[in-house]
Amino acid sequence: MDDRRSRFEAVYRQTYEQILGYALRRCDSPEDAADVVAETFAVAWRRADALPPGGEARLWLYGVARNVLANHRRGVARHRLRSVELDTDVADLYSSSPEGSVELGAIARALRDLPEADRELISLVAWEGLDHGEIAKVLGCSRNAVRIRLYRARKRLTKALTVAGVAVPRFVMESA
Repeated sequence: MDDRRSRFEAVYRQTYEQILGYALRRCDSPEDAADVVAETFAVAWRRADALPPGGEARLWLYGVARNVLANHRRGVARHRLRSVELDTDVADLYSSSPEGSVELGAIARALRDLPEADRELISLVAWEGLDHGEIAKVLGCSRNAVRIRLYRARKRLTKALTVAGVAVPRFVMESA
């Protein structure tokens, strides 16, 4: 029991901030994110024997958090008639010029309008800094499937941004 506890505590200390950041970027409120993180680590405690060793634990926890978040979203959807959308005005707070605020708003709308699976892939790369192999472990699919899905997601995002009048550098698509 002490070994299990100390192992869990070590994983918790090493991954808490990353899992919290993951949840904060995907939840409508800090309270919801805290609930997702708490449930993620509750699952980790219950399944401590399944925790992979070393850095693999972080990827395993991303997968758990992803499932907890999906459950959370289904629960919220049952209590709402429609989902809550991102407020594009938040993006405008970070711009330094009127042109920049319009572009940031267009980018936020383009991301929001992507299918959830595309947003998740792009977020795992851009926000979490995961590579294709790590994403494959989080999503439970092959590295090649991630490469193909990410290419398609970037293509759809590029198309949405182009339609919105946002210039997309060519290297963005080539980095897939």
